[in-house]
Amino acid sequence: MANTTLTASIVAKAALAILDNELGWLKRLYRAHESEFSNRVNGYKIGDTISIRRPADFTVRSGATMDLQDVIEGKTTLSIDQQIGVDFSFTSSDMTLEVSDLAERVMKPAMTNIINHMANDVATQMYQGFYNWVGTPGNELSTYAEFALGPERLDELAVPMTDRVALLSPADHWGLLGNQTGLYIENVARAAYRNGSLGMIGGVDTYMSQVTPTHTTGSRDASTPLTDGTGQNVTYDTAKNTWTQTLITDGWDSSATIKAGDVFTLDGVYMVNPKTKVTTGILQQFVVTADVTANETTTLDTNLTISPPLILSGPHQTVTLSGVSTTDGLTITPVGTASTAYKQNMVFHKNSMALAIVPLEMPQGVVNGARESYKDMSVRVVPVYDGVNDVSKWRLDLLYGRKLVDPRIGTRLS
Repeated sequence: MANTTLTASIVAKAALAILDNELGWLKRLYRAHESEFSNRVNGYKIGDTISIRRPADFTVRSGATMDLQDVIEGKTTLSIDQQIGVDFSFTSSDMTLEVSDLAERVMKPAMTNIINHMANDVATQMYQGFYNWVGTPGNELSTYAEFALGPERLDELAVPMTDRVALLSPADHWGLLGNQTGLYIENVARAAYRNGSLGMIGGVDTYMSQVTPTHTTGSRDASTPLTDGTGQNVTYDTAKNTWTQTLITDGWDSSATIKAGDVFTLDGVYMVNPKTKVTTGILQQFVVTADVTANETTTLDTNLTISPPLILSGPHQTVTLSGVSTTDGLTITPVGTASTAYKQNMVFHKNSMALAIVPLEMPQGVVNGARESYKDMSVRVVPVYDGVNDVSKWRLDLLYGRKLVDPRIGTRLS
């Protein structure tokens, strides 16, 4: 086959094909918002945003008497604020590479690194917002019963049975895979043994990721933290846009750190079924959404930003109190050991996380640049010639945004 002189369009198309083939579990995220970024002929700038409405919820009336409820919708924003890329150069002789050589030697390694970066970034945003965490942190998955704790928690949260996805670290993937090879289910055992594939387990489409994020818990030292203050519950109207609130605490050791992504329970505060508002009998877990260093004196308050908010009534109720009558003096029990790293496996519904990969604007003055789009994905390639050294320099860019829009419908899994 005759060699073809490389152009920005050829490079972009080769990159896009690899992106489509290697995207993996990221394809399972909610992608519909990308259509709202499809109207600009020249593409989008970093920082462009759209608004996403959070769904309203209601309580069921009993009897014939009308009981009107206000329609209260929260909203959040999806910001296209992540521009990533790889830069490389070709000599004049390299410019006559066959496209297949280009894809194998240059584009596949470049796009693999881009995809892994994006996958780790998206997964980190997800786990730091998920407040449910089932299993024992530090233990690897090795049985179906351990894996089933994830979808079981989704059932407790009334999450739809369809479009469920699991993301596992390599160690947990292979630990669970070993269990699958012993099943008396011919096709499942064959796929697990021969192909290393888990596939659909318990209605959950299961993926392994080599860049599954790790969370390192805060120091916490020998703290015995408590909530400090009555009436720390809030209304949905005050928390509808952020799904967070401030929790006033004390009793932390001086300079103890509480990290974004740390999870804890409060004594006597229980999770409710989102549909019936009846207690599940499970202590509600909360996640810290921003790093905090405790005040130097244990008697001083340390304010935590947490999710979910403590809502005690109404259609968006999140918790109920049992055995306690106030939010003051409740024992805070962190999940996991202080200053310890844990792999963050996750089981979630696709609608929990939005991902949008959009066309990046083509700067004025660019000569022979190209932007290619396919299946809601887009890559931009811009060449710059270095005449002194006879080298063609290329920059390949991808613009995307990600947002955890509904942390209620996902859980971490150990």
